[in-house]
Amino acid sequence: MARPLRFRHSPQRWSDQRVRQEIFNPLNGNIGARDAGPWYAIGGSWDTHRFEMANGDVALFARSDDDAYWMGNTETPSSLWRTDKFAWEDVPYQVARWAQRELLATLHEREAWLADYPYLSWFFLPVFMSKDGRKSTRAFFREHAAGFPDAGRREATRFVEKILETGALDTYRDVMAGKLGTSPHVDRVRMSAAMAEFIAAKILVDAGYEITPEIEVTTGHSLDYRAEDAATGTNVLVEVTRPQPPANRAAAGPVASVRDTAETKTSGQLANHGGGATLFVDCSSFPDDAWAAVRGEQPDVRHRPAVVYRARPDGRVEGYQKGSVPLELGDAISFVD
Repeated sequence: MARPLRFRHSPQRWSDQRVRQEIFNPLNGNIGARDAGPWYAIGGSWDTHRFEMANGDVALFARSDDDAYWMGNTETPSSLWRTDKFAWEDVPYQVARWAQRELLATLHEREAWLADYPYLSWFFLPVFMSKDGRKSTRAFFREHAAGFPDAGRREATRFVEKILETGALDTYRDVMAGKLGTSPHVDRVRMSAAMAEFIAAKILVDAGYEITPEIEVTTGHSLDYRAEDAATGTNVLVEVTRPQPPANRAAAGPVASVRDTAETKTSGQLANHGGGATLFVDCSSFPDDAWAAVRGEQPDVRHRPAVVYRARPDGRVEGYQKGSVPLELGDAISFVD
């Protein structure tokens, strides 16, 4: 699976003639291209190029007197194959800002409805404009309501927009956006599992915690979050799992689905960790009747402490706890008796 968009850095000088010979001509000869010209100015001492391919691909190239940066969701010209790759935050600000403006404008030209969600557009830009995943990741929000059952695309997308508006995950955009993946096909189960981590972030932030994702532990793997209480300096590790709706799996019903999924997580990753983490079981993929069965029985999930909950796109989160949960979540979750 290809990774989200990153920059390639060439530590060489590029003239207009070299750009045409080593970038434009190979692209045009292989897949058909035009040197369309940039839509935005970059400022400073950079010269910029925008290449548009006949198949809809886009590539950007910014060059100074000393070096150059390439970004594209198309084939990479052979002259740039051996160049190093860099994340957005690791390239000059002017280059990153220019590329972002170019790609956001392209995204909104092709998916006009996303313009209503500027935070989501920016955060997921590296996958929304990726080589292999641009169609599937956009379709996940447009046609599959970000994994929410019985919901429309706008209410579901607005919910995710509000999560991202907090800015709590901005520093971790590269890794978190990449969780949606860049597969050419929509994998609703896997993508919904990725969204569970964003819902967990909302719960923790709404409860007043500062969060850090992808916490490496001594067993050699990572847990999803560290939630820190800034007032006391205490922190709690959180691992998130998302059961599939009963209709999508072999379990006998929603209660069995919750138990089986949590047991898999408990007997695997959390068992290796050796305790000390709080398990979040996200049932947001469950329709109303399935969640009602879970809420009514409140099944144990073979791990304590644990929080089992279901979020809806209107912002409501309902759930229950098992064991002594070391987090104060009353401001984020409506707990059932």
